[in-house]
Amino acid sequence: MMNGILNIYKEEDYTSFDVVAKLRGILKQKKIGHTGTLDPKAQGVLPVCVGRATKVCSLLTDKDKEYEAVLLLGITTDTQDMTGEILRELPVSVSEEEARGAIESFVGPYSQIPPMYSALKVNGKKLCDLARAGTEIERKPREVFIYGIEILEMDLPRIKLRVKCSKGTYIRTLCQDIGEKLSCGGCMESLLRTKVADFPLSKAHKLAEIELAAREGRIGEYLMPIDSVFMQYPRVTVKKQFEKQLYNGNRLSVGFCSRFPKECEKGKVRVYDEAERFVGIYEYLETEAALKPIKIFM
Repeated sequence: MMNGILNIYKEEDYTSFDVVAKLRGILKQKKIGHTGTLDPKAQGVLPVCVGRATKVCSLLTDKDKEYEAVLLLGITTDTQDMTGEILRELPVSVSEEEARGAIESFVGPYSQIPPMYSALKVNGKKLCDLARAGTEIERKPREVFIYGIEILEMDLPRIKLRVKCSKGTYIRTLCQDIGEKLSCGGCMESLLRTKVADFPLSKAHKLAEIELAAREGRIGEYLMPIDSVFMQYPRVTVKKQFEKQLYNGNRLSVGFCSRFPKECEKGKVRVYDEAERFVGIYEYLETEAALKPIKIFM
């Protein structure tokens, strides 16, 4: 069984589920999961976890993200992008300075109402399924964070933006909210996800490239090891005589480690056996001078 993470470039008109289904066929393996839904028309970075790496999926979903989007002012749709039904069209008479001011006002904490056309579940039902059935329900605002918005191009009524944001941010909703602030409405015309955590667009691979590599027996060139997403944590190695406790997922005394640098006392650590196999992420407990397992991958 293969274990690791693929940095996939999701192409237009593929759903995130389509990508996973395609990869299951390419890799001849069922245990595969993606790390955060992208709309079918959106393109860009979609990390996909394979084998034991599927335990990382939820951790990567929670990571910050970066996008490039085109905001089209003057048009409001039911989906908040150009795939939906146009609800309203208004003339765009704002100046570039006014548009810039409105956009920059969204940097920082931001209370955002999730769109109806989203995969978010309320009472066990996806909002998008309710929306397609003609039902709209009240959604509670969610606090997200916009770390930065860079205006890449401005040719009103279109504005190309680069957005760095926290998990749970809907760029479609941000576009609509900017349009509402400018009193002319707005929607998202296109979306490209350029980064998820440490997975950049420059190193993302299309499915055709992965398929060719698998056919030629080169898939290892694209499969990133599980521990590659945890390199921010210090590393410790457990002595061979204590590997039984390690493999059983027990708490580990600091004395079980061949060495325990001072920086390991700050929180989470990467734990390996003496064969240099990555076992999991542990948290240091000062009161017990021990390591508590957080996520085991063996």
